[in-house]
Amino acid sequence: MATVTKPNADTLLELMRGRRSYYALTKDLPITKDRVQEIVKEALRETPSSFNSQSNRVIVLFGDEHDKFWGIVSDTLKGIVPAENWEATEKRMGLFKGAAGSILFFEDQAVVDSMQAKFAIYADRFPGWANQTVGMLQFALWTALEAEGLGANLQHYNPIVDEKVAETWKVPATWKLNAQLVFGARAGEANPKDYLPLEERYKVYGA
Repeated sequence: MATVTKPNADTLLELMRGRRSYYALTKDLPITKDRVQEIVKEALRETPSSFNSQSNRVIVLFGDEHDKFWGIVSDTLKGIVPAENWEATEKRMGLFKGAAGSILFFEDQAVVDSMQAKFAIYADRFPGWANQTVGMLQFALWTALEAEGLGANLQHYNPIVDEKVAETWKVPATWKLNAQLVFGARAGEANPKDYLPLEERYKVYGA
């Protein structure tokens, strides 16, 4: 009988080491759209939140809907970016649009507001805690998708597109856009990652 290796912390750490920003992506997916959705929904369910408030909200865009989102971003930036800088911006938009899909991350402000009212002593803390929760979800999904052979990169073209996004995809008024995870098949390598010395970042006492 084959020995089953039980996952441990090294399993997660290895996945963390492999997570990188991939910008050269294609619309081909090494897994099905159903599998992507399964991963997103499970991560959404299991990501921790303060007081189990579950303020994370997600919209997944594939195909033409993904293209539509990056068309909105591009059109918006065209009215902001100086003409002499537009070529580089247009090239960057092409990279994002060339991917297979995008995950839009939101925080439901109605949940944050209700937690502030319910636990007034912590009212000033809940916005920060909500940001921590959505950050954990972003990292979890980024790592999980790369573990399935996809490449991804995280973007923040909000709040400049918030109104148009809400109008296009009938987003509830209380959902606040936080970030966008672009994903697809890898068409190139990720850049190497530099590390600051741990001596500058880590202390231990009592060990």
